[in-house]
Amino acid sequence: MTQIDRSAIERIVREVVTGTLAAQAGPRRASEPELVVSISARHLHLTDEHVEILFGAGHKLTVQKPLYQDGFFAAEETVMVVGPRRRMLPAVRVLGPTRPHSQVELAFTDAISLGIDAPVRASGNIKGSAGCVLFGPKGVVELSEGVIRAERHVHMNLDHAAHYGVKNGDRMNLRIASTCTVVLEDLLVRADKTSKLEVHLDTDEGNAADLDHATKIELFK
Repeated sequence: MTQIDRSAIERIVREVVTGTLAAQAGPRRASEPELVVSISARHLHLTDEHVEILFGAGHKLTVQKPLYQDGFFAAEETVMVVGPRRRMLPAVRVLGPTRPHSQVELAFTDAISLGIDAPVRASGNIKGSAGCVLFGPKGVVELSEGVIRAERHVHMNLDHAAHYGVKNGDRMNLRIASTCTVVLEDLLVRADKTSKLEVHLDTDEGNAADLDHATKIELFK
């Protein structure tokens, strides 16, 4: 069996988590908002308390790279995520800032590998979801819930929502034209006053659509 260089894997994951993939065919019309589609690789969000348990008393997350949405960032810190089969993901990236509840976001393939039945949920909706164990350099946190597959969604501000004729909580569709053209249905609309227009897909969805070679992307009701 071919051995894969773990450092190469981590480099790829880091680039995907912190990077943004976008594709559009031809110039945009002046009235058309710029649409960005990002692949969100496996990652987690932590509470202040869990940051200190995992990385030491008084520890604060260190910014590695800002994300596309203002105020959010990929942190230098990573943790090991362990599932019930004692299988593990050795270095899952922490995203900041900290949150009121810790949450692990996995793709379906990741969840299968760990033996975790992770439900598809909107971010923050963790009640009754799966659990796991987190190992950091200074301590261990056992989550009784918080492991989800983040449902595909689109961030936008209120002007974008008016442009598309939608509101927060509505559903939209995304067509990705590529070597494997797909239509992804029921993207959750997350509209507020300040967000940039950005679709979030997980790695399974992005790979299935061959997003890296997309020639046209269309967001529609």
